[in-house]
Amino acid sequence: MKAKEILKTMKPYKPGKGIEEVKKEFGLERIVKLASNENPYGFSPKVAEELPKLISHLEIYPDGYAAAIRKKVADFINVNEEQLIFGNGSDEVVQIICRAFLEQGANTVMATPTFPQYRHNALIEGAEVREVPLVDGHHDLEEMLAQIDADTRVLWICTPNNPTGVHIDRETMTSVLDRVPEHVLVVMDEAYYEYLESDDYLESLEVLDQYPNLMVLRTFSKAYGLAGLRIGYGVASPEIIHALEPAREPFNTSTVAQAAALIAIDDQDFIQKSVKENKENKKALMQFCDENGLTYYDTQANFLLIHLPISGDEMFKHLLSKGFIVRSGEALGLPNSIRLTIGKREDMESIQEEMKQKIAPGVK
Repeated sequence: MKAKEILKTMKPYKPGKGIEEVKKEFGLERIVKLASNENPYGFSPKVAEELPKLISHLEIYPDGYAAAIRKKVADFINVNEEQLIFGNGSDEVVQIICRAFLEQGANTVMATPTFPQYRHNALIEGAEVREVPLVDGHHDLEEMLAQIDADTRVLWICTPNNPTGVHIDRETMTSVLDRVPEHVLVVMDEAYYEYLESDDYLESLEVLDQYPNLMVLRTFSKAYGLAGLRIGYGVASPEIIHALEPAREPFNTSTVAQAAALIAIDDQDFIQKSVKENKENKKALMQFCDENGLTYYDTQANFLLIHLPISGDEMFKHLLSKGFIVRSGEALGLPNSIRLTIGKREDMESIQEEMKQKIAPGVK
């Protein structure tokens, strides 16, 4: 048997340490996971209330067209149902895009570091990956545009960007869309859309008709707290969606995920509460950083990329021993930093004390 040659040079996605694994390793009773940008407040209580009723008829395949959640999302974001494609998380939609548009001889342009699945799936399809380093946490959009040629199929723009959290303002994003050639699909990944606070952000869905080569990705995994059920979606012109559909597996989102998303999208009170708490706790974390000489990127997401006077791995190990799981910047391509998910107030106060004990000797 012979697999694709490119797979020999690639590694599978490596998730962070699991909670039970850390408990056992350090003899701890409680672990706070702040590594994967999950919602610390869980998910809508209305979903929890209805969940037992959703687990029925598991012997029957799910609705491959996702008709009910398709209509609900279309009405909620004010688009036509034909403009939607659903995936097993929005990262499956990334995979579908790569499967449909990328191949040997084609290339794709993206920032680095950014969400790693763009690169991962593009390489599997045999495409050339053109990565442009971030500048102060931001996409170097001028250089990304310069990398586009006749063989470019997809331009990836993650805004707010993971792992830096910064967003692209309306004027800049519009300027980019005006200049991208029509043969290039522009994918705006808005996984953290609900957490945006800035008033200078381009409302991408409102300009889909103006830019027929634009596609927007969103998810139920972050603010909605349904990461364990895996459901996300893409929004684009019907022509783009029709091109993608043959590359989608027939029953790719589960019955339970579709039903839970239906309930979750109606509970905007939960979303507003989560976003409000995130904003307040993030502000407090930024103040802590300011007081202790730590710099950070001005995030518009539910996490903060913090620069350290020590390596990210060293801080990661220290916090792990104290019961906090974070992401080391070394693993993200941003040395001497950690990416810290904004958690509950009491947990943020505790982790700040642990960080202070570690960095105090090196802080002026």
